[in-house]
Amino acid sequence: MALLLEARNCGKSFKGLQAVKDFSAQLEEGRIYGLIGTNGAGKTTVINMLSGVLPLTKGRIIYQGEDIAGWKPDRVAKSGILRTYQNLRLFGKMTALENTIIGAQMHRQYSFMDGLIHTKRFSESEEKYHEKALHMLEVMEIDSYASARAGSLPYGSQRRLEIARILAADPKLILLDEPAAGMNPQESAELVKTIRKVQKEFGLTVLLIEHDMKVIMNLCEYIYVMASGEIIASGTPEEIRSDPKVIAAYLGRQTDA
Repeated sequence: MALLLEARNCGKSFKGLQAVKDFSAQLEEGRIYGLIGTNGAGKTTVINMLSGVLPLTKGRIIYQGEDIAGWKPDRVAKSGILRTYQNLRLFGKMTALENTIIGAQMHRQYSFMDGLIHTKRFSESEEKYHEKALHMLEVMEIDSYASARAGSLPYGSQRRLEIARILAADPKLILLDEPAAGMNPQESAELVKTIRKVQKEFGLTVLLIEHDMKVIMNLCEYIYVMASGEIIASGTPEEIRSDPKVIAAYLGRQTDA
């Protein structure tokens, strides 16, 4: 498989405190990766660096052959790297469909004047975005909530709505920050099936942070394990499950479930 993104010795410091040091990883096209570790290990900082939210203190991020370190978040997103957050960032008073249309509009091609006077280009584009957004809600199996306010949706459906919105923006790489957080076991199991289906349907590369080891072990093809800002192990789920350092520091008996 072709290499989509490579992080090379990436680091991030805050006022002398090294949150991430020498993070390196390779993400191939069309695969699902996991990033695990205890709270404070530096996982979310890595996602923030990859998505442009935080500038790197050192290192390089090579995406599709180009160094994107230093790019602003909007440029990173438009290039095809989309992410969710630990805390939901939906527009609660807008409908689920309207939230998803915002994702589809990321690549809009009509001008401000087209929108102001509602030209044919504007109307045709907005119709296309509407259809695309509705399709993504169907893919995420929440189209029944299309006209409901996002803030009124059940928590698990709000998490699905976040993913529907980034799918509408035509991603190549999606970064999921604890997508199963707050879900019950049944919702988590359903989310695993949905992410796997979406990944195959759209040929996506996925990197997710998750504390639910069942989600990680059932979904990911390759896993990176972090501690104190650096990678201490990487490998397939089977390799990680049996790694003594990982078992001692992170997994313990959780993988027996």
